[in-house]
Amino acid sequence: MLRLQNVTYLVRDQDEALRFFVDALGFEVRQDQTFDGGWRRVVVGPAEGGTGLVLAVGAADAPVGAQAGADVAFFLETDDFAQAHSRMLAHGVRFREEPRHEPYGIVAIFEDLYGAPWDLIEPPRA
Repeated sequence: MLRLQNVTYLVRDQDEALRFFVDALGFEVRQDQTFDGGWRRVVVGPAEGGTGLVLAVGAADAPVGAQAGADVAFFLETDDFAQAHSRMLAHGVRFREEPRHEPYGIVAIFEDLYGAPWDLIEPPRA
């Protein structure tokens, strides 16, 4: 079986990104380790498991906040949309729209700390 373990997520500052992902989204820190030479590896992800994000500081010309252009690149799934939405609003997360009901679930587009669009989605219950 193959699984996608981690993906690199470009950030300007790892501590700033940690606060966003842990406080606003409720992710856990899976690794925060500094190696010889000062290189720091920071990995966060949903507490329940799944793919993690390696928070990597991008070069000066890196597309931080635009890794997928203007498209949604990340789809954050929840089993309690109202709770996740409330938590995120309480932490200042900007939603581009009000939650809407679609055939594939309850969804709303929000912005990460760099303005990149994400979907928050609760799939329909079986």
